[in-house]
Amino acid sequence: MMITSRQLTLAGIAALALVWGLLPEFTLTVMSYIGLYALVAAGLVMLTGVGGMTSFGQAAFVGLGAYATAWVCTSPWVAAWLPAGFPRALLPWVGLLLGLLVTYGVARFLGSVTLRLSGHYLPLGTIAWGLSIYYIFGNLDVLGGFTGITGLPPLTLGSLSFATPLYLGPVIWGVLLLALWALHNLLDSREGRAIRALKGGRVMAESMGVDTAHYRIKLFVLAALLAALSGWLYAHLQRFVNPTPFNINIGIEYLFMAVVGGAGYLWGAVLGALLITLLKEQLQDWLPRLLGSSGNFEIIVFGLLMLVVLQRFADGLWPRLNHWSARWLRPDTRQAAPSVRPVTLAQRTLPPAGEVILQSRDVSRRFGGLLANDAVNMTLKAGEVHALIGPNGAGKSTFFNMISGVDTPSSGEVRLMGAVMQGKPSREFAALGLGRTFQHVRLLGQRSVLENVALGAHRRGRQGWIASMLRLDRAEEAAILAEARRQIERCGLGDLADRPAASLALGQQRVVEIARALAGQPAALLLDEPAAGLRHLEKQALAVLLDQLRSEGLGILVVEHDMEFVMNLADRITVLEFGAVIAEGTPAQVQANPRVLDAYLGGSDDLAGAAA
Repeated sequence: MMITSRQLTLAGIAALALVWGLLPEFTLTVMSYIGLYALVAAGLVMLTGVGGMTSFGQAAFVGLGAYATAWVCTSPWVAAWLPAGFPRALLPWVGLLLGLLVTYGVARFLGSVTLRLSGHYLPLGTIAWGLSIYYIFGNLDVLGGFTGITGLPPLTLGSLSFATPLYLGPVIWGVLLLALWALHNLLDSREGRAIRALKGGRVMAESMGVDTAHYRIKLFVLAALLAALSGWLYAHLQRFVNPTPFNINIGIEYLFMAVVGGAGYLWGAVLGALLITLLKEQLQDWLPRLLGSSGNFEIIVFGLLMLVVLQRFADGLWPRLNHWSARWLRPDTRQAAPSVRPVTLAQRTLPPAGEVILQSRDVSRRFGGLLANDAVNMTLKAGEVHALIGPNGAGKSTFFNMISGVDTPSSGEVRLMGAVMQGKPSREFAALGLGRTFQHVRLLGQRSVLENVALGAHRRGRQGWIASMLRLDRAEEAAILAEARRQIERCGLGDLADRPAASLALGQQRVVEIARALAGQPAALLLDEPAAGLRHLEKQALAVLLDQLRSEGLGILVVEHDMEFVMNLADRITVLEFGAVIAEGTPAQVQANPRVLDAYLGGSDDLAGAAA
């Protein structure tokens, strides 16, 4: 009888618990270190593999957690400050609290500075502050300098002492498993979709209403707190702290653990920590016997082995292991618990038909000496389809980005629902009721169509990270997924809801973007070439959908090159040429305008064909 991966995981945890007391002390120590390393690597999976931010400095946060508890437990200043008779057994727990608070503050500060960097500057920045914190540890006399701090007490709980790996090891692995459970819950939520969108593209995430800068800092702080927790446990396992385990080399090893195991997979952190720890142990034993003890040959061999693994398994070993084991495991078909009470998502009242919901006044955009848009005026009303057309290079995409908050006008004014939007990010446009698609499709390719569309409803939910980690958001999550599935079926893709978005044809991916925008219940819907890549019948179905949305009161702005599609659908048309408006009116008026015919340089045949 085949079992599921979840059942296999539970069986593995139970087996480890049963044999723990029978393992040799050295094995227990190694297993405890693997648990500590995996806790840091799990934070890096979230930060690097899921969030797309590379950090080489996590060892510094491990050191903050370790040194905080070491200082609290041994400093005479702390003893003098605490009230008389304060139980010494509680000092490690005070150290934990101090370590988490200090790490939170340091990570918030470093994140606010470092995460503004991009490309290779971001990892270089993490190396810089990682080295700085390491040398601070070694040069502060109050922390024992490079000699370190000795005499840390063991963790105790009542009369039970966790002085050895036999007793502290299960605590370490228990903390690790709880962290993995909480992180898995976080990723399987509204907040998790926002985190995944950070790597897929910040422009897309902001347009869905996600405050990407805030989420990046929160993710950075989360990874730092997991590292500090590992450092606290490490300090009371070793009962001694010095700067050596927190240098930049160890920070690189932590990142290797996450990448080798599988940077996008939480259990990959455990696999990576297990493999690299055991590999280092074996290399340190065998290489001196083979090559002598005069050099650090294990570092060279370790680096070469890492290059081989990364070259052969670019996505890490965990996805390959999943693929190999799939033939022996039964898919987990557990359904969400039906006992959750349904909730109502935030609803938006659409403005009455004919009311102006989006307006540009003399909007211009300059790029150096290039004038991309020149005093463009346009209005979008509720209950109408307004088309924006023009030859290639006319400035349509630039204008589209300005009225959706992606770009800021050099001059002029954009109003949405009566509010002046000058200088506001695209997430503020989304909050006021603007939904959009992109000229070049921007989806989370490896995630399902359902998850992609659910991202569009991000601002309609309210539950935060803690509620998601503890699975207190299940009712809201069920409502968001139900809304996403409704929009998918409305757009004619119901049979594809559980397929990865990257497996769909380009035209279908464009329809997924429309469904994602509709999940946010917009008042203004901006579509950038929605018919591109669609076949004739698919275009007809899209036209029927847009006509239905118009009748429901949405204002729809369409940028499109398919003249037949535009002329048969639009109520009003604005024509751009060289960044300026040359015509505006009904389809019939635009088709009869000689400036429009001249602008298309032969496009008159297309316009005439559309009219016919």
